[in-house]
Amino acid sequence: MKVEVDRLGRVARRRFLARAGIAAGAVLASGLALVPLARAGRTREPHEPVTGEVRYGLFIDSARCARDCDACVRACNDEHGLEPVHGPATDPQWIQKVTLRDRATGRVSALPLMCQHCADPPCVDVCPTGASFRRADGIVLVDKHTCIGCRYCVMACPFQARAFVHEAVENPRPWSPRGKGTVESCNLCVHRIDAGDGRNPACVEACAATGRHAIIFGDLNDPESPISKALANGPSAELRPDFSLDTGVRYRNL
Repeated sequence: MKVEVDRLGRVARRRFLARAGIAAGAVLASGLALVPLARAGRTREPHEPVTGEVRYGLFIDSARCARDCDACVRACNDEHGLEPVHGPATDPQWIQKVTLRDRATGRVSALPLMCQHCADPPCVDVCPTGASFRRADGIVLVDKHTCIGCRYCVMACPFQARAFVHEAVENPRPWSPRGKGTVESCNLCVHRIDAGDGRNPACVEACAATGRHAIIFGDLNDPESPISKALANGPSAELRPDFSLDTGVRYRNL
């Protein structure tokens, strides 16, 4: 009963933040039309609409993830132009390498932490402009043209996976638009997905290049996809399953 009450309380708080965010956003962006983005018509290829037939996600085996390896972080930074310039306090990183310790056993595991691409993302709930949105294929994104930098999504994310761009962006990648005063996070290298050339996200390719193959990308709805087969081979878990967010990133050996 307490768990259910707590869950309902969280939902109520998220709805309150959403309503409060709309009011605050109207003040922050006077004259800006706060119209939610249309979910239809976002295409993977010129004539192929995004549908719910697929759901993209990641499978991460922490037993294969070396504590001293940051290949995935470096690959993400390079792919999206996130190279540190001003220092860790102000330079966003879309993947953070974290270490977990089991209090009961003392067991230590390392894992990459990024946007979890939730089916019910809190960041979308609280966004006053619709800049944060979830595509039909499960990818959670930020429209930089609509983001007003209010950072409600940063506060709402239980995984601390969103970052605010404090400084002017130097030499942005054409496929990964960024800008000072906006929020950003892992987008599963959506430009690669939409290109339709079969390439995996940069972090997945970098991990495979080390020989560890700790990160697998694919369609969670396809039982024959590599990610579905990996998940079928043993138990896996979401981070913070008590939030009931149905994350698109699943972990093993936490």
